[in-house]
Amino acid sequence: MTRPLTAIISGGGIGGLAAALALRQRGIRVRVFERATELRDGGAGLHIWTNGTIALERLGVLREVLDTAPVQHVTHFGTWRGDLFGAWPVGDFIDRYGCPTIAVERSVLHRVLSAAVSAYQDDAEIRTGAAVIGFQQDTAGVTAELSDGDRVRGDILIGADGINGAVRPGLLGTRPPRYTGYIAWRGKAELRHEKIPPGTFYALFGPGTRFTFYDVAPGVVHWMSVANGAPGGRDSEDVQSMLIERHGGWMPPVTDILAATEPEAIIRGDVMDRPPDRRWGSGRVTLLGDAAHPITFNIGQGACQALEDALVLAEELDAADPVGALRRYERQRRARTAGLQRVAWRIGRLGALEDPLLIRLRELGMRMVWPRLVFRIAERDQIAYAARWCTPNTLPDNIFQIDGA
Repeated sequence: MTRPLTAIISGGGIGGLAAALALRQRGIRVRVFERATELRDGGAGLHIWTNGTIALERLGVLREVLDTAPVQHVTHFGTWRGDLFGAWPVGDFIDRYGCPTIAVERSVLHRVLSAAVSAYQDDAEIRTGAAVIGFQQDTAGVTAELSDGDRVRGDILIGADGINGAVRPGLLGTRPPRYTGYIAWRGKAELRHEKIPPGTFYALFGPGTRFTFYDVAPGVVHWMSVANGAPGGRDSEDVQSMLIERHGGWMPPVTDILAATEPEAIIRGDVMDRPPDRRWGSGRVTLLGDAAHPITFNIGQGACQALEDALVLAEELDAADPVGALRRYERQRRARTAGLQRVAWRIGRLGALEDPLLIRLRELGMRMVWPRLVFRIAERDQIAYAARWCTPNTLPDNIFQIDGA
């Protein structure tokens, strides 16, 4: 009999842990190495479309996520004034695919995945404070070099260590990521507000700036403010007042959300991505998640695609031919993610418009196209892919209801 494979995974974020869980469920031993000294994932919140929750259900963890994550039935898109040009009834996906669209605190999803991997005990190692900083491979396996000086041996190496990870340069060179031209400020507010019922989602477009908000748990709202600017900047100590001024006059409850946010918890980051790559791996090494296909937040598919990566990788991995299996995984996932990378980039450029005339044309075009065409295309290109993993729904019907509905 062929001995079980051992997979080394660089990175203990959402993608790395999802891959570890999917592989372990296939009987593959996993060893996860994370740079941080504690296994935690930063950031405030994640929007997980139905293709992502289908993946979570396939991984066996959706119930635990839904213990806190609000289910969304309608997502709203409009102008900073509150004029809507689209309302997407994403609750319909529950009937069509058996799983909802949700929002969740990143730390919650990370904790659920970590616990599921750790439940395998001896067959699933997670080591913190030890990043993969390099690797060598031969015809029999891969040796990963760790930041703590250790060297570990495995059958394959998966780089799930993000857009600036250490595995990617050993495969594709040191080309830096691409700056999009805009910056994102993120935070979360503990706030109960009449205009933020459970399951809320709004994406609002303004002149050269945007604001998105959605609840990620009862009384907890994740938000993001986006504005054009040069990379590498730093905020003054009064960043909260700056954001409130930027969004003064926007539809309620935007400024209420900002006012309820702890200033020290506001995170600033230059938004980066990469154009699609023609190659992700070589030999016994491959990439996954943002290390392979960083997708800007504009279509909310970053975490969803990492979850899909994990499932496809586990399906393809074959102990008799791991090298061929990795190439099959890459061919499938490159074809899937390249278009999403391009669409996210284009929507980001559209959202960055500052010229008043172009903004008026943008709003007119969105009102005409968004509800009739964009939603149908988005379902076809983003959601329907995951139907391959749909199974008869065994979750209780009321688990998808909004409180008070």
